[in-house]
Amino acid sequence: MAVLPSLKGLQAFEAAARTGSFAGAAEELSVSAAAVSQLIRTVEEQMDRKLFHRVNRRAVLTEAGVEMLPRLTMAFQEIGSVARQSGGDAFRPRLVVSVPPSMAMGWLSQRLAGFVASHGAVDISLRGDDDPVPFDRELIDIRLSYGPHYREHPTEDIVQDAVYPVCAPGLAGTIKPEGLASLPLIHTGWGPTGASFPSWHNWFEAAGIEPGRAAQRGLSANSSRAALDLAISGLGVALAQGIYCAEALEDGRLVRPLAQALELRQPYCLTIPERSARRDVVAAFRQWLIDECRRAVGSPALR
Repeated sequence: MAVLPSLKGLQAFEAAARTGSFAGAAEELSVSAAAVSQLIRTVEEQMDRKLFHRVNRRAVLTEAGVEMLPRLTMAFQEIGSVARQSGGDAFRPRLVVSVPPSMAMGWLSQRLAGFVASHGAVDISLRGDDDPVPFDRELIDIRLSYGPHYREHPTEDIVQDAVYPVCAPGLAGTIKPEGLASLPLIHTGWGPTGASFPSWHNWFEAAGIEPGRAAQRGLSANSSRAALDLAISGLGVALAQGIYCAEALEDGRLVRPLAQALELRQPYCLTIPERSARRDVVAAFRQWLIDECRRAVGSPALR
């Protein structure tokens, strides 16, 4: 007769795999790292499956461990929910939302109160992640990304954004396209692993202007949100995404000194794993997030 692994052992494995270390699991479970290691070894012996490779004092999940982790994490979350209900607390659905870092830092975090107000209390884990994201290891329910990175999961294009020259009102004056190169320019680059962001050279080329070396000078930032903040501070003219700059244009913190815009090369996409798609809270958040994105990109200030 097969020996069932202990609940404590499974809990130790789940915590170690989720936190990425035996030390992290030990801290979470209030035991020693040696106790976590022993519990996991016992589970491996009981199941006759190796769950971790132990290499140079590091523990790396095997394929068997990767297969077990999401199911165990969901099971322990469900146990926690039942315990809270039994203790008299109202059940609060949990939602793990992953978005690009620039969207997590301000844009989405400022809007989440609106979702909670209209849909009720939700335990939301908001993650600012670069692609690719580990859907199953982190139990991500919904991912917004720039470009279709995850065709192995149900993915839909939801909005096509563009970039616009924006600056603080005091810097605008009467700027003409040919005179823009003489102003401080703010450059955005998403880094060597990120997608290509439209450059000022691209913008001048679309406007039919040869700016020379001036298009390479100025401040630079590695996130769209940081570039936007630099522009709001009056430090230069930025090429800002509509989804981020619409609100600042509407309330007057920014102005568009010139009408020329550049469409981004790829759309924003929404990915929801099949294990999450049937949950009511995920469906509600999906529609709410789509509406918020389309409302920003369709702002009258961008027309």
